[in-house]
Amino acid sequence: GKSTLVKCIMGEIPYTGKLTLGYNVKIGYFAQNQASLMDESLTVFQTIDDVTPMELKHKIKDMLGAFMFSGDDIDKKVKVLSGGERTRLAMIKLLLSPVNLLILDEPTSGLDPVSRDELLKILSEYIEDGEHSVLFSTHITGDLERAADYITYISYGELYFTGSKDDFVDMFRIVKGGIEELSDDLKNKAAGIRTFPTGFEALMKTEDISGFPNLTVDPATIDEIVVFTSKKGDDYE
Repeated sequence: GKSTLVKCIMGEIPYTGKLTLGYNVKIGYFAQNQASLMDESLTVFQTIDDVTPMELKHKIKDMLGAFMFSGDDIDKKVKVLSGGERTRLAMIKLLLSPVNLLILDEPTSGLDPVSRDELLKILSEYIEDGEHSVLFSTHITGDLERAADYITYISYGELYFTGSKDDFVDMFRIVKGGIEELSDDLKNKAAGIRTFPTGFEALMKTEDISGFPNLTVDPATIDEIVVFTSKKGDDYE
């Protein structure tokens, strides 16, 4: 449902409901196929130069360097770039555009770990002035751990949670114990359970763990919350 929601926001598909934009919002959109839409006849520099105001020209070299383009790369044609390079170039063009809300659909897909880390760093810096915002969809939970302030989690087409990232993580804990401690009460309260020959681990609401004082309790990561809740609370091997 992530990409579907983004496409609804951008008016690419019909929907029921209401979408309200704040005052003076200027949207920059990065679609999943954004890299394939680029003009292959242009060079790297020409691709971003056509959207960059004169007062921002000095930022081009810095931005290219941050996305691992060398000085020799600026004269390369788009048609010879790899898929990851095209994605990075498309993102640079968007970041240099005169917009204040970026809507990004899976922006880090296809990027190597270093490029992904650099992009998330740049997005974090982009919003530091309080005048820019970023809405992005992703299936890579590490992106959320790294950069998100707020999370909207859609599971099986339904809204599971929307709110701050800290509140989302604080909602749950991972509890662990021996098989003999896996009671019916625990099974009923767990959001998901993984069993092993020697024991189990389960995702539980933080408010429920006080009823099981003998279990080991650890913080839950976003990845663990998504994995366990995606199983709809069923036990699984």
